[in-house]
Amino acid sequence: MKFGFIGLGNMAGAIIHGMITSQQFNAADVYGMNRSREKTEDLVNKYGIQAADTIEQIMEQVDVIVIAVKPQMFEDVLPTIKKHLTNKHIVISIAAGKSLDYLHEELGNETSIFRVMPNINATIGASTSCYSTQKASAGQKAIIEKLFATVGTIVELPENLFSIFTTIGCASPAFTYLYIDSLARAAVREGMPKDMALQIAASSVLGSAQMVLQSDSHPWALIDQVCSPGGTTIQGVTSLQVNHFESTIYEAVDAVTNRDTFLQKQTVK
Repeated sequence: MKFGFIGLGNMAGAIIHGMITSQQFNAADVYGMNRSREKTEDLVNKYGIQAADTIEQIMEQVDVIVIAVKPQMFEDVLPTIKKHLTNKHIVISIAAGKSLDYLHEELGNETSIFRVMPNINATIGASTSCYSTQKASAGQKAIIEKLFATVGTIVELPENLFSIFTTIGCASPAFTYLYIDSLARAAVREGMPKDMALQIAASSVLGSAQMVLQSDSHPWALIDQVCSPGGTTIQGVTSLQVNHFESTIYEAVDAVTNRDTFLQKQTVK
């Protein structure tokens, strides 16, 4: 089976990196094209993939098409993709705000289309991704799961949960980076070197995430384990609560989800 990437930005590059370095896919079976020939040549040199100059060339060679251009470019690329679609093709979109209904309207109701949402951590093989589809077989789902497992974990979700996944799965890394940086800057204020503070803060967040995933305990039970009566940690936890830490997170989630919902409605018009 051959794979073609239309658009070779950071996410496409991360997926190609995962495919090739996992040794589960052959570079000879991966094609890519980008508006910038320099970007195409860069990935050809790095991974040995096959270069293409046009969407038509991609469509002629591959079975699975990954649309990895920005959402605002869909109106330009989808008509060409549709013109060259055959029954053998599987289409994957990794764009935010482009629903399956929109994609089927543009490409045809009988086309096998997957909407996939990876996150930035795909660049280190640690993405949390989800996918949804309307007209795909179990075998086609297995192909998509194998593909995106090379950059992390992937789970199938109903599309009506995509907006909230966009927030807690795709936007939340930015929230977490901000939290890590804030911890480190607070440590710098107390006299710790920034590089050391970042290392400690990031390692602590990583370990805490692993604890949640591997422990049978609820996060609040873990919080209680850290907070000794009259101790130091409980002072910090209550300070966060008094200063609306939890409600601030809720509001950030709402902001991202509402924006994603708005963008999806725009594609229906």
